[in-house]
Amino acid sequence: MAFSPNTRAYSGASGAAASAAVLDAGLRAYMLRVYNWMASGLLLTGIVAYAIANTTLLNLFYPVVMTAYGPHRVASGLAILSMFAPLAFVLVLSFGVNRLSKTAAQTLYWLFCVAMGASLTNIFLQYTGESVTRVFFITAATFAFMSLWGYTTRSDLSRMGSFMFMGLVGIVIAGLVNMFVRSSALQFALSVIGVVVFTGLIAYDTQRIKASYVQFAYADSPDAAAKRSVYDALQLFLNFINLFILLLQLTGVRSNNN
Repeated sequence: MAFSPNTRAYSGASGAAASAAVLDAGLRAYMLRVYNWMASGLLLTGIVAYAIANTTLLNLFYPVVMTAYGPHRVASGLAILSMFAPLAFVLVLSFGVNRLSKTAAQTLYWLFCVAMGASLTNIFLQYTGESVTRVFFITAATFAFMSLWGYTTRSDLSRMGSFMFMGLVGIVIAGLVNMFVRSSALQFALSVIGVVVFTGLIAYDTQRIKASYVQFAYADSPDAAAKRSVYDALQLFLNFINLFILLLQLTGVRSNNN
């Protein structure tokens, strides 16, 4: 009897390989979409913060008042509101992402980025422009390395994520306590621990995003995938911004113009 290859097994293997290739291509496209949302949001945030800090809009947020030590900028009610506004957008996006339409989720994300830019205006008052630029590129390089590691590593980072989340909770509690204690040593320690926490969260969240795509790749509708990409970008955005602020607190050069 002539030899006949097992065409069924061959077709099955070929189909599995093709399916894996399609999944991999979809994952790369999805991650690129997430990074594009994040990068665009950071750009908008930076533009808003810089524009307010370098135009007459600054007087609406930080008007000049006379004190015993001379003229000094103080936070207005609008500035205080802008500090809490990003949190409101994060809560709405986090808890309402499944109920929001794709357009609503995307609009809220852009509004969040604008509010974040307004809340970060004071960094241009507290630190030199050169210092802000230098720390931004350090943060970007750190983010790129950790996100790439989180994407490519075969190690399960879920335990590290749990540990980092516990550390984040501890930082928040200690930070609230330090609002009353006002200890510079504690603030320094919180900044150092915060850098470690958010650096780890970048890798963990990248791996989580990758895993969630693989899990929901064939279950999500196009609109659901689009909304999820905005939410995932928001998570990475927050990790980046928090790492940037903490590194600025540790290594930034203070300005004398505020």
